[in-house]
Amino acid sequence: MTDGYDDESYDATARIVDPGGDEEERRIEAALRPKKLADFPGQPRVRDQLGLVLEAARRRQKPPDHVLLSGPPGLGKTSLAMIIAAELEQPIRITSGPAIQHAGDLAAILSSLAEGEVLFLDEIHRMARPAEEMLYLAMEDFRVDVIVGKGPGATAIPLELPPFTVVGATTRAGLLPAPLRDRFGFTGHLDFYDPADLAQIVTRNAGLLGIETTPQGVDEIAGRSRGTPRIANRLLRRVRDYAQVHGAGVLDRGAARAALDLFDVDEQGLDRLDRAVLEALCRRFGGGPVGLSTLAVAVGEEPDTVETVSEPYLVREGYLVRTPRGRAASAAAWAHLGLTPPPDTTGMPQLPIDEGGGRFGD
Repeated sequence: MTDGYDDESYDATARIVDPGGDEEERRIEAALRPKKLADFPGQPRVRDQLGLVLEAARRRQKPPDHVLLSGPPGLGKTSLAMIIAAELEQPIRITSGPAIQHAGDLAAILSSLAEGEVLFLDEIHRMARPAEEMLYLAMEDFRVDVIVGKGPGATAIPLELPPFTVVGATTRAGLLPAPLRDRFGFTGHLDFYDPADLAQIVTRNAGLLGIETTPQGVDEIAGRSRGTPRIANRLLRRVRDYAQVHGAGVLDRGAARAALDLFDVDEQGLDRLDRAVLEALCRRFGGGPVGLSTLAVAVGEEPDTVETVSEPYLVREGYLVRTPRGRAASAAAWAHLGLTPPPDTTGMPQLPIDEGGGRFGD
C-alpha cells in the first residue's frame, strides 16, 4: 500500500498522525519532527505570528490564508508545513516545484484536493511559468481553467475547487514573481538558530532517540551545527554512533569532540569543503581575489556546490568576501588556518570596482 499519487505528490498525513513505518529512516525523521506549533523550537517571531493566523482560522472555521515560508535549507520549513496541517486537523499533500513542469501537472493535483486540505509546495520558486500562472487563479479564486483542444478551436473549461491552503517553501524568495508572492496572506522568514535553541533541539531529539547525554556534549554539538537544526540532527546521529562503538554509549563532551573531529567538523562548524575553500584561497591564491570557477576547480567541486553549500556560511561568519573581481579571504580566514596574511593586504585586498557588472568572479 502506498500514499503516493499519479501526479507525483503524496499524502503525508500518515507521517503526522502515525510516525510508525516500515522504513527506519522515515520513522526516525517523523519522530524528530515536532507535531505542534508549541513544540517548535526557536523562531519565536514566526511561531507567534503563525499561531495567530491558525487560531483565527480555527475560530472562523475556514481555511487560513496561504502561507509562504522562506529561509536557508534545514531550518524547519517542511516541519512547519506539517505542523500547519496538524494544527488544522487536515491532511497534507506534498510536492515540489521541480516536479511541476506543466500546467497539467498542477491541474491534476489541484483537482484532487479536498476542502480544507493543505498543499505544500517545496522549492516553489522552481515551478514552471505556465504552472505558476495557473496557481495564481487557483489561490485567489479557487478555480482553474482547463484547456481542451489546440489552436483556434481550443476551449477553456473552468473547474471550481474547494477552499484549500497553499504552503509554499523557498530558499530564494527573490526568485518568486511578484504576482505569486502577493497571493500569500502570510510570509514568514526563518533565520539561523542560536546555540541555545540548537541545544534544546539536540536534547529533545536525543531523548526521542533514547540517547543519554550530558549538557557539555549537547553544547558541543550545538556549537558546531552552523545554526541549522538539520545539521544538528545529523551530527547527533554520528556522535551517537561514535559513543556506542568507541565509548560508553553516553553522549558527553569527549565523545562529541572525538566524533566531530573524525567527521571533519571543526569547532567553528567548518567541514572539509569549507576548509578546502579557505586553504585554496590562502595557500594557492594568496588570499584572492579569485573567480568562482577557478576556486571550484582548485577544491575539486562544481561551482554551484561551492556557491550554494559552502560560501553562504563562510560569508556569514566573516571568513570569505565576495568582491567584484572574485572571492577573497578575510583576516579571520587566515587566523582560522593559523596563517599570517600578507603584510600588504592583511587578508582583505582593496580592489577597484569592476564596472562590467555580471556575476561575481565568473
